[in-house]
Amino acid sequence: MDKIRNVGEDTSGTYSLTEVVLQPQSITPLHIHEAEEAHYILEGEVEYQLDEQTIIATPGTFLQLPNGQSHGFTNIGSKPAKILIWVTPAGAEQFFAELGKPVNLPINEEEIRSLCQPPSPDEIEKVIEVATTKYGTKVVTPASSSGS
Repeated sequence: MDKIRNVGEDTSGTYSLTEVVLQPQSITPLHIHEAEEAHYILEGEVEYQLDEQTIIATPGTFLQLPNGQSHGFTNIGSKPAKILIWVTPAGAEQFFAELGKPVNLPINEEEIRSLCQPPSPDEIEKVIEVATTKYGTKVVTPASSSGS
């Protein structure tokens, strides 16, 4: 579930800001794209792979992800994790709007149960397909990320 805080139209295309809620065991595979990101962990425990480095991020952790750096992340907790994601230039909010589910507060019991379920392999595959075919993301293996 996502809550887009700023879209490119709000910032003259400079950046977008999205609050992302990751289901337990949600995985974003190691990937590279032509945007710079910063992630701020609001809730939960998220394992990041940044090139060859692994980091366990908890609330209050701030990560700077430069353009072209391979990165991936997984919610390793048993509850949803919440991340504030800043991307420059803007455009990533379109990806989140297309594939995420908007967060409507207050969240009802059905939405809470849905958030606590890991995503299906089909859901993960769809996200990867759209990211690679529409948004210029390249999914990489750890060995290929160091040479790209």
